[in-house]
Amino acid sequence: MKTIPRRVVTGLRNGKSIIEQDQIVTNVSEHFPGLIISDIWSTDSTPAKFDEKEIENTAFPNTPKNGSYFRYVQIPPDKDLGIVAPEGQPHPLMHQTDTLDYIVILAGEIYLIVEEEETLLQAGDIVIQRGTNHAWSNRSDSPCIQLAVLLDAEKTKEKRIKRKE
Repeated sequence: MKTIPRRVVTGLRNGKSIIEQDQIVTNVSEHFPGLIISDIWSTDSTPAKFDEKEIENTAFPNTPKNGSYFRYVQIPPDKDLGIVAPEGQPHPLMHQTDTLDYIVILAGEIYLIVEEEETLLQAGDIVIQRGTNHAWSNRSDSPCIQLAVLLDAEKTKEKRIKRKE
């Protein structure tokens, strides 16, 4: 599977559908060696408009108000990142987002870790991540490829529990 995806964007010209863009994604970052994040598309309203938004590529973006991000992620094995989660301690990459995320595992496998438990995900599995503390742990020997749609969401009224540091 490609590390950096190709993006094909359709559009209209003279009332007929066309391919407006066909190129390798240029908005790519590598926050840790092998951890590739490509933000493919963004919207800033619902209903969405058909124009492209300039995307700031950060590990944990602020999704535009009433908007979305479409993201391609390659997560290398933990051992390649030098990540070790000490027994009884939160995973070092535990984080919380204020988005509703639809995540599809395309290739490989990865553990989804939340505060009270974890589960192994494999290609074809889908996660609905609803603004909770979570981390990804790739304990295999191969990268895991994910596609994610991050949607702006209202924060829950339930008091969030801060993890102990």
